[in-house]
Amino acid sequence: MGADARQYDLVVWGATGFAGRLTAAYLTEQYRPETLSLALGGRDPNRLASVAADLTDESEAWEAIPTVVGDATEPESLQEIARSTRVVCTTVGPYTRYGTPLVAACVEAGTDYCDLTGEVNWIREMIDRYHEAAVDAGTRIVHSCGFDSVPADIGTLLAQSYALEAFDAPCETVRISVDDASGGVSGGTLASMAAVFEAASNDPLARETLRNPYSLAPAGERDGVDTGGDRLPRHDSTRSVWTAPSPMAQVNERVVRRSNALLGYPWGREFRCTEVVATGSGLRGAAGATLLAGGLGLFTAAMSVGPARRAVRRFLFPAPGEGPSTEQIENGHFTVSVHGRGTARDGSFSVVAEFGTDLDPGYGAAARMLGESAVCLVRGHVDSPLDGGVLTPASGIGAPLVDRLRDAGFTATARTVEAPSTAAGADAK
Repeated sequence: MGADARQYDLVVWGATGFAGRLTAAYLTEQYRPETLSLALGGRDPNRLASVAADLTDESEAWEAIPTVVGDATEPESLQEIARSTRVVCTTVGPYTRYGTPLVAACVEAGTDYCDLTGEVNWIREMIDRYHEAAVDAGTRIVHSCGFDSVPADIGTLLAQSYALEAFDAPCETVRISVDDASGGVSGGTLASMAAVFEAASNDPLARETLRNPYSLAPAGERDGVDTGGDRLPRHDSTRSVWTAPSPMAQVNERVVRRSNALLGYPWGREFRCTEVVATGSGLRGAAGATLLAGGLGLFTAAMSVGPARRAVRRFLFPAPGEGPSTEQIENGHFTVSVHGRGTARDGSFSVVAEFGTDLDPGYGAAARMLGESAVCLVRGHVDSPLDGGVLTPASGIGAPLVDRLRDAGFTATARTVEAPSTAAGADAK
């Protein structure tokens, strides 16, 4: 069946879950049925019908939303769904447990795919198992289209594109900084985090994936000069702020390195990237960096030991399907800045890209990032030399996603911080 003959443009898989419902709600608010043929997918027909009814009650444009039923334990049902649509976007995690059959179905059906995963061990498995088949099928499998890893990956692309235009040279290093963030955490996100630690405790390949900064690079290119992210608090003298290790660095840095490799190393083979969390200046900033680094270390240690991991999950994690309140989502916000340095013919330069919005980063913002990634794939709005494969937001979609997210209320800017003495850098939107 050709893509143009398919019943749906887009299936939101996992629409009865917390993140899936938010994604479906955003799409029905933003688009009309005559411009986007949308269906809601999941394994419980009654819950799906309830979500569809709620969304149509809330919408002036949508009188009915179709539903499709399948189960990750029944691959044939997922294959049927994949054959019925041009794109699947999925929020169903832990992906390590539930994601593989859907990726396989999409590759087999030639259906584009995007998700919210931050499970770096599972991304590596999908690369090794399905990248070449997806290339042959001309299918885009685009992982990490939420807070992991759009701000880091697209922010780096924005900084690099600006540097290449302004100075005819890429940034040799970028430092990704979570400058400000406020929001809640759902049970599904924490369950995915626990799945990464569980895999690392049982699977040597998962442990190697978490150790190697280049573990998501193409086969044969999984080494290089970049040693990975910061592990201790440090003072950033260029900005006069203290920083702590970022809990998202283990996936975001690797995704950015994969983007560089898949795009043909436009940022150089010695490109380096680091992600941190900015905690402020002075003694308060130093104390915040120390506390954050210490807390992350304790959490990592606890989640690395089976009995402690089970205790943390039992007593501290909310149940899957639970998440922040509507008020928390709407009052949340985040700003991620990407600070790049490079060398042009006339000397060194530095640039900064900023990416953010006034919504909870992991839910309100993530729903828009995933939804707009899916719409880019539906409409063929991609700027990439790649026709298929297991891809990243920057390598699989690129600049059109920046444009769509600006229209959806995100800030995405780049500017010169320091220019060579004879170079003229100008601000750019």
